[in-house]
Amino acid sequence: MSSISKLKDVLRRHVLWLGFIGVAIPLIIHLYQQYNSLSNFQATWPDAHRAYMRRYLSNVADKVNRNYEEAALETLNVPSEVFYHEYPDPEFDYNAIVNSAVNRQIVHSYFSTHPFNGARMLFVGTMAGPNEQNYAIVTFYDPIACSFKTKVLWQERMAAHAAAANWMGMLLVNHTPYLKSMKLTVDERDPKNRIIVRPIVNEKYQIVGVAGMFLNEGVFIKENLASAIRESLPEVFPDKYQDVVITVTNKDDKLVYSNQPFEGKAYDVTWPLNFIFTDYSLGIRMRTMTEDQMMSRYFWTNISFSILTSLVLIGGIILTLHAASRAMKLSQMKADFVSNVSHELRTPLASIRVFGEFLKLGRVKDQNKIHEYGEYIEAESRRLSQLINNILDFSKIESGQKTYQFERSDIEQVVSDTLKTFEVLLEQYGFKIRYSKPSNALPPVVMDSNAIAQAFINLLDNAVKYSTAEKEIDVRLRRENGFVTISVSDHGIGIAREDCDKVFDKFYRVGNCLVHDVKGSGLGLSIVKHIVEAHQGKVTVESELGRGSTFVIHLPHDENSKARIEADLQDSENMNRILGQDLQPGSQS
Repeated sequence: MSSISKLKDVLRRHVLWLGFIGVAIPLIIHLYQQYNSLSNFQATWPDAHRAYMRRYLSNVADKVNRNYEEAALETLNVPSEVFYHEYPDPEFDYNAIVNSAVNRQIVHSYFSTHPFNGARMLFVGTMAGPNEQNYAIVTFYDPIACSFKTKVLWQERMAAHAAAANWMGMLLVNHTPYLKSMKLTVDERDPKNRIIVRPIVNEKYQIVGVAGMFLNEGVFIKENLASAIRESLPEVFPDKYQDVVITVTNKDDKLVYSNQPFEGKAYDVTWPLNFIFTDYSLGIRMRTMTEDQMMSRYFWTNISFSILTSLVLIGGIILTLHAASRAMKLSQMKADFVSNVSHELRTPLASIRVFGEFLKLGRVKDQNKIHEYGEYIEAESRRLSQLINNILDFSKIESGQKTYQFERSDIEQVVSDTLKTFEVLLEQYGFKIRYSKPSNALPPVVMDSNAIAQAFINLLDNAVKYSTAEKEIDVRLRRENGFVTISVSDHGIGIAREDCDKVFDKFYRVGNCLVHDVKGSGLGLSIVKHIVEAHQGKVTVESELGRGSTFVIHLPHDENSKARIEADLQDSENMNRILGQDLQPGSQS
């Protein structure tokens, strides 16, 4: 049973720490798991994001290529009737051969009604001439002017012949395949003259000629490609499309196009154009930072937020546990207070009762004894009054109703009168007071004489309680640095350094085994501090274990002290009056 009781006692005393550990451990485990998760995400996300961007570039390239291919098929689907081979003049007459090989009226009618935005020039080609001497005939058409062109650059003429050469060769050797699918071919040997060619077949699926177009690079990039990018970016990158940079670079990695200005490298991920402009590559990057930088920021932002949240949560738990601990300690202090006050009341009452019964029964005949018993009764009554006054003052302080009557007073007279009233009690316990005061008169102090006397009595009472065999108390009255000081020194058990600042807290009592049997309310020094601070002063303590303690009251005596105190009181009264009005029923703020 004793071990169970000890266990319960340990759990009761350490329940708050156990609760903190019970919350902190799962929180730390959660942070560790989140860190691992973010670390793994940081390692894999850049590659996943690059794959996502690569997929986007692939879709854009496919869309543009598909649009170009469909439009080119439509524009180059010249009727086979364009090509008829009638050779009226066996002599070489180029114009006659051209006119006899290509029906220009049909060509003009078709090209004018089937425009293609990305073509700067169109052409048709076939073979014409007698069987023993064939000629490759290429007729050029201007889609903007909607007219045939007789004058073209020789580079353009050579590029057109080269692009149509394979299909022309089939006509030349009478090796005409049967085609059911009209496949486009692209010739980009001359980057300045990129050409798309389509074979033209008759109703027997035999090649009778070709139709082709010269591509306009500016239209392709600035209109078709840029349009596809503008339309798709908000859909694919809805949250950050304004930060996405799309570029086009050539085979020398020179920038050809970008959708917005940027600094640094032109791309993080590239994708080739695999139908036309195959020497160009689409590139993508983020304008402000790379994927690794983005992921690093994302990682540290999330981990920092998680750590901050955890710290706030731990701080809240600590504050809650601290408040709970203080509440438990305060509850214990209040319980001790009730017990100590009961003892403090019972002891003098018992003495008063005994001496009173002696006097009542007439057992004491000696006048000196009667006088002695009367002094004991008076001393114990004063002790009871002091205890009750402390309790009442503490109640007023806690409720904010404690008031003081300030006036100029002689501090020396207050100390002397207090020592005289305390003399009987001191003699009862065998104490001797050594009182020291300055030779020169002290200046008057603005104070509440009764309150200062009460604070002085509390210090004397503490000196009596915590003295040991050496029953001497030193009282000194001095003037120091604008203050009048009252010091009370004993030669008792002393106070540990870590407890010196705590002894002025309400209900606090030093947890020393030497004071275990000393009863007290734990209110005396807190009341002393409140009284002295209300006088714009301070109270200090110097102590050493086993050597005794010295408490010093510092009261200002300068001419402005009364004005400051009265001003503070006026402000306090005004504030209380305002708060009182605000709290009245039906009041408005």
